[in-house]
Amino acid sequence: MKIYTIRDIAEMAHVSVTTVSRVLNDRPDVSRETKERVRRVMAECHFVGNANARGLKQADGESVALIIRGRNNPFLNALTETMLRCPRREKTALLTEYIDERDDEFLRALTLLNRQRIAGLIFLGSRIDQRCEVLNGVNVPMVFATVSTEGTAMERASSVTMDDREMARQAVEALLARGHEQIAVFGGRRTGDDSLVLRALGAEDALRSHGKALDEAHYVETRLTLQDAYESGLAFFRRSPRADAAFCMSDTVALGVMRALTDLGRRVPQDVSVIGVDGVEIGRYTIPRLSTVVQPVEEIARDSMAVLRDMMENHAPARHITLKGKLEIRESVRD
Repeated sequence: MKIYTIRDIAEMAHVSVTTVSRVLNDRPDVSRETKERVRRVMAECHFVGNANARGLKQADGESVALIIRGRNNPFLNALTETMLRCPRREKTALLTEYIDERDDEFLRALTLLNRQRIAGLIFLGSRIDQRCEVLNGVNVPMVFATVSTEGTAMERASSVTMDDREMARQAVEALLARGHEQIAVFGGRRTGDDSLVLRALGAEDALRSHGKALDEAHYVETRLTLQDAYESGLAFFRRSPRADAAFCMSDTVALGVMRALTDLGRRVPQDVSVIGVDGVEIGRYTIPRLSTVVQPVEEIARDSMAVLRDMMENHAPARHITLKGKLEIRESVRD
């Protein structure tokens, strides 16, 4: 593969070498449009080598970057904190990089690789779609926590995840077993190959086992934020007042939906049962206590760090680990 220089990138992006340098250092005196154009060219050329080479001369230690896609996601925050507490080599520094869920984590990774010496990457809350193709030529060990990379072209990408499809199936099965007939599913876009897509498939598996199909009018696409879930919940239950249960693909969404139901005068769980996914701590203290699929945070954190360390230190091949979650039926689901 051709090794590109900063001058090459500048020529292809139709900017000066100085501008490329400013983009690499994330300087504020470059327009957003120019930054995006330069970063797009760097991504297409897999431009990641020069900064790392400089870093080898400047530092004895090594850095692992944690890229968290979702600034206000309590589950990802808890997972990040757990990773930061995991044992690691004395000279290994962990860098946390939070981005909005609408931003591109892969372009951010390439920017970090160009700005400083990064020996490994961990992605949290990522999506596996066509965007990840920019990492195909990156020879840096990486681990995707909470989403599987098995079967992708990223040879250096390991993954540690919960069995999302099976746990979603169990959650919706629990609602069906309690007599719910009109189940809404609140989740993200059903494109690509990520945990949300698998959870949608799990919900369909459960419905199919009872001779039902997922009514498209009962699938609610929402961002995984309290405000968006709240607004989506208001809109859905106003137009579908007969819906009697909600499977939400994150606890954050479930909390927003429960608030919407309360403001609409609907009782949880007497009128509508609600189940989330993640097992965030606040769910134990809401009224009612939130039923949820508890993700194995400690195991995901520990295994992610161990797999990355093995790849960095022993040049181990990529591994893919699937862990079990735990369905906890609490007060937000009727008996």
